[in-house]
Amino acid sequence: MANHSSATVRETPHVNETCLKRRAQSVLNDRTIDPQSRAIIRYALEINDPWLAKLVRRADAEAERRSWQDAVENAVSAVAGLTAVDGATVITDRYELLAFGAKLSRRRGSAQVEQTIVTEPIEGSTADVMHPSRLGGTRHLSAAQFVHDQHGALALVASQDGRFTIFAWSPCEEMVHAHRVEALLL
Repeated sequence: MANHSSATVRETPHVNETCLKRRAQSVLNDRTIDPQSRAIIRYALEINDPWLAKLVRRADAEAERRSWQDAVENAVSAVAGLTAVDGATVITDRYELLAFGAKLSRRRGSAQVEQTIVTEPIEGSTADVMHPSRLGGTRHLSAAQFVHDQHGALALVASQDGRFTIFAWSPCEEMVHAHRVEALLL
């Protein structure tokens, strides 16, 4: 009985080399991959560079990373478009859209939020306690009330005057905490 293991060993590199060259050629034709990477792969393909496989994997990884970034940018743009509509955009902690253009109201039987603690990420600033209406208009009041009623929730408010506030429940203070963060966005 003949042993065919040597035939298999000889055929495998040829098949892999053919697949590699085919994949390298598709990378060369992919205009989303930067020209410098394509030029390096083109040269490696011409001289039968033993590092060609690594170069192709690197180009594939870069394309995958760009694809992931594009998907994130598209999702952010979509949600940003929804936030342009009057009312609240409500998403889960897994970024699943529940509603947009929603009107937030106080939970039935819940007390009205009377005070919030307010902080800013500025050196030397101190926390202030104030009524949420002093933070802004209806958006701020609705967000503070929502967090007051739903302690596990976060509410983000971008006001028309350029302020950006994050509302969260503070278990230590047992009240809504308004984090004014527009200084971080500059």
